[in-house]
Amino acid sequence: MKNIIEMRGIVKRFGNFTANDHIDLLVREGEIHALLGENGAGKSTLMNILYGLYRQDAGEIYCKGKLAHIREPGDAMALNIGMVHQHFMLVQPFTVAENLILGKEPVRGLRLDMAAAKRRIRQVSEEYHFEIDPDARAADISVGMQQRVEILKILLMGAEILIFDEPTATLTPQEIQDFFEICRVLQRRGHTIIIITHKLKEISQISDRVTVIRSGKNIATVETSKVDEGRLAEMMVGRAVRLRPSKERREAGEVVLEMRDVHAKDPRGLPALRGLSLQVRSGEIVGIAGVEGNGQSEIAMVLKGLAPFSKGEVRYQGRSYGKGASVQRLIDSGVSHIPEDRQKSGLVLGMSIRENMILGMEDWARFKWGPFQKQKEITAFAEEMRTRYDIRCTGVGQEAQSLSGGNQQKVILAREIARDPQFMIVCQPTRGLDVGAIEYIHAQILEQRKRGCAILLISYELDEIMELSDRILTIYNGEITAEYQAGQVTSEQIGLAMAGFRAAERTGQDVPEKKAGDAV
Repeated sequence: MKNIIEMRGIVKRFGNFTANDHIDLLVREGEIHALLGENGAGKSTLMNILYGLYRQDAGEIYCKGKLAHIREPGDAMALNIGMVHQHFMLVQPFTVAENLILGKEPVRGLRLDMAAAKRRIRQVSEEYHFEIDPDARAADISVGMQQRVEILKILLMGAEILIFDEPTATLTPQEIQDFFEICRVLQRRGHTIIIITHKLKEISQISDRVTVIRSGKNIATVETSKVDEGRLAEMMVGRAVRLRPSKERREAGEVVLEMRDVHAKDPRGLPALRGLSLQVRSGEIVGIAGVEGNGQSEIAMVLKGLAPFSKGEVRYQGRSYGKGASVQRLIDSGVSHIPEDRQKSGLVLGMSIRENMILGMEDWARFKWGPFQKQKEITAFAEEMRTRYDIRCTGVGQEAQSLSGGNQQKVILAREIARDPQFMIVCQPTRGLDVGAIEYIHAQILEQRKRGCAILLISYELDEIMELSDRILTIYNGEITAEYQAGQVTSEQIGLAMAGFRAAERTGQDVPEKKAGDAV
């Protein structure tokens, strides 16, 4: 196959920081090419140059053998290059059709020809097996379907070369497989695909070749079928990486946290938890596996004291929460929380690392004397956490919003563990992180288990649940549908329970006991 894209000696600097350091990239026509690297390695910067969002400081780009001058996205689209970003850009109150025609509205005479637009959308949607409803509101469709709309948008604009930036970061396991099938359909129809990712497991499933980028440099381009995950991880990080966490066997202790027949509503006022019960013991990790939107967020909100519950009981260390608990009282009593969205709920992005590091602990005697903050003590604490957790930054005065995702997560982890928790609610601890950061964060979670902390792990990464948990609970429609001991269950069994099939007691079999009207 001939090269359809050639990027030669690409250099991009931001001040004194070199994001791309003389990178060469060759992409063959009709292939699925993965760009692999840690967060901050320069992958997205390189593709933003190809798409015209950035301009290179040095180097040349060739498209279909001809020198390309790409100064803005319009130049890229003129070369049939399209990009789907990690964070979708749909107008949520608009319908799918309204989103797809923005900026290129079809008219008939003096009127908007919406009927013609919908016909065209349905035609292309059917051609690529997208099954998109043009009349659905963007706010009402799943994340996976929103991604299809974004892909359809650039196809309607004539894209032949498609760039996907971290396309599976917010998808469920089922949606990931659907996305892979879409990629295969696109490839069969002659499209060339570049996928930016840091997920090793997915690379072997979908890509033909992979280019590894580390610290802004091209380390190697290899045939995917000729390299294993361990070698890719080593090239990506620059050292040997433990891909599977090492978890020693241990007996769980006393019950630390218990939920009994808890009912709660979601932010819209609709039922989210429907009589949910669970226990977490000291020195134990209990994993919650389920498709996103089945009550996981509400479990965390109730346990952290951020949302009330209407019925049931929650007990921590033998004491009842009541219908709601003070967040500060829970923090002071040893409850820590790693939220599922680190930027919205875990950090104040405009504040410094130093300030974020003591959130919830501002009034602790260690950091306050009378009405005054102990500034030297706070700085010393932040510096200690920075060193211990290898938070890569210019200093603890740096704003949290300027850190990479992995380093933002380390700030949250350092703060929550520094509280010496007896119970941790750990939500999506590695979402969007690279293999090096995942290895580190898994090790820290297991260290808390070792010292006797009770941990409730909520993750949409099934591999993460199976590798870290001592017990696995599956949730569907706000109810626990099954409970398994780690090592005694397959991913297929868990997948069925996640879809609403209840496990037969003690038999290890799965039997359909869904309620009438439940949708899978």
